[in-house]
Amino acid sequence: MKQIQLAYRKIIGAQSTSIWEQYVFEDSYKEFLMQFQLYNTENKYHTFSRLSAAIPAAEKLHFLVSAAVTGYIAQLQNKIPDIQNTLGKTFLPFHLYRFEIIDSSIRDKKDHRIAIIFYSEPLLWLDTIGEHLLISLNTESNTDKDMAQTELVKLQPFMSIYSLQKTNHATAIPGQDILS
Repeated sequence: MKQIQLAYRKIIGAQSTSIWEQYVFEDSYKEFLMQFQLYNTENKYHTFSRLSAAIPAAEKLHFLVSAAVTGYIAQLQNKIPDIQNTLGKTFLPFHLYRFEIIDSSIRDKKDHRIAIIFYSEPLLWLDTIGEHLLISLNTESNTDKDMAQTELVKLQPFMSIYSLQKTNHATAIPGQDILS
């Protein structure tokens, strides 16, 4: 069996439609405008991409702007948004996320695009069925005879296997040397 972690990259921009996404968009843009001034003291740059190319320290804006969305992340109650099982239930827990400014402009709010990358808790990958992963949230199973609660989730754009670890559930028989 294999233990995996999934990553999901949620992109938010001016075209985002859910209320949650709109709040994240608005507040991250306001924070971006404030923090941008720290690195654009001579008012030479109008976009994040140009500023960060000219002033490498401006990469800190990812972190600085992320403060504006932490309350919205908490509203998700540690469930990765948009990822549902085949029963239509949002179920996949995350323990880490990373905020990223894709690009933005101080002149045009419509150019503001961000991404939030969510990293799942460790999962037990049991099988692949077509475009679906059969996984278990319970990674504590020690034998093949243990019953595991499972989830079936479809692979989708912006979702990938972030990490993989083979698990060894074999047990040695006491008193026998397996090398002889």
